[in-house]
Amino acid sequence: MSFFSVDELPAADMLPGVTRRAVYLDDTMMTFFDFEPGSVVPEHSHPHEQITYIVKGAMKFTLQDETHVLRAGEGVCCPPDVPHSAVILDEPTVALDAWYPMREDYK
Repeated sequence: MSFFSVDELPAADMLPGVTRRAVYLDDTMMTFFDFEPGSVVPEHSHPHEQITYIVKGAMKFTLQDETHVLRAGEGVCCPPDVPHSAVILDEPTVALDAWYPMREDYK
């Protein structure tokens, strides 16, 4: 696939109120998340590097023991194996994640 539209990528309901779409090549992956207001991503960690960028809306993001409210145009870099979580605030939120290595479980 060379060209794509996010809306045409297959959608997966990841958690209540959280929808994920992914696009990838052999070694590169981006995921697009749609969050409903009040949805929660529980604390977790993984061996992947993750860069999250907020496209629209806002979330309270906790990385290890530091919490920030991220709004459109802001983001966070998560090193491998560092616990993190998110709570979506009072508006629909869209985020873009970049991964290394790819998340095989997100294909």
